[in-house]
Amino acid sequence: MDDPARERQILDDVAARSVGLGLDPGFAQAVFRDQIEANKVVQRGLYARWDAHPEERPTERPDLATEVRPALDRITTQAVSSGVQAADARPGWSAVSASSRAALRDAHARGFDVLHLKGLARALPSVCALRS
Repeated sequence: MDDPARERQILDDVAARSVGLGLDPGFAQAVFRDQIEANKVVQRGLYARWDAHPEERPTERPDLATEVRPALDRITTQAVSSGVQAADARPGWSAVSASSRAALRDAHARGFDVLHLKGLARALPSVCALRS
């Protein structure tokens, strides 16, 4: 679950891409750091669930090198690119809390369980941060 070298590689890549796109690399790294930490919340929760209920553990795992990481790299590229469109947004405090509430309401409506709601809550701080 924890791979500090891979995390550093991702964050360095995000910073480099951000600069090339005219985004604040510190903000981009903060957003991605929160996404990494949110993923850990969900991963740890799932492993704990599967330890308590082994019958719920998936029987097949995707290959990290050939399936998972390439998919994550594509998502990273899309997310950094879409950051350009959101870079000029300067929400006020009411917009920040409204954004957080809207994200959590949408997740609840989509049937997120408590674990995934916790992951989402961990992912939101930097995305909804007040930027000056």
